[in-house]
Amino acid sequence: MKTIIRNDGEGEKFWFYGGGVHTWKLTGANTHDALAMFEDTLERGKTTPLHQHPESDEIVYVLEGEILVYAEGNPRTVSKGGMVMTPRRTPHAFVVTSESARVLSIVTPAAPAETFYRKASTPGETGPVDFGKVGDAARDSGATIILGPPPFAKP
Repeated sequence: MKTIIRNDGEGEKFWFYGGGVHTWKLTGANTHDALAMFEDTLERGKTTPLHQHPESDEIVYVLEGEILVYAEGNPRTVSKGGMVMTPRRTPHAFVVTSESARVLSIVTPAAPAETFYRKASTPGETGPVDFGKVGDAARDSGATIILGPPPFAKP
């Protein structure tokens, strides 16, 4: 491995078909698959289905804004400076409750989670929301198992 420095705005940008722009800060190729890290820029109402990651732990650190996280049967608000660590195989979901949010997501190990995110994305900063493509990427990669719809009402 070598030292990697990426400043604000630097990194590959991908539109995630579930909504939001991922700016990749570290990939599995950079870390011998130890972890992958991306910044996610989101708008109010962006939500995920209830899902789990069978082989990766996930850390989400809120840089700006606020999200409502559902994990282990509990909804909890996480604001700027807060974080969530979701162990593999734990059902979870979130929704953005502020006008916008920026979060830093870290998955370990990087694969197959990175494979899922890249299959469920397209290069660039805009695109259509297409949950069919997200579902296809989840099935193809095995990195995400969708368990059901979001467990909370829209804000």
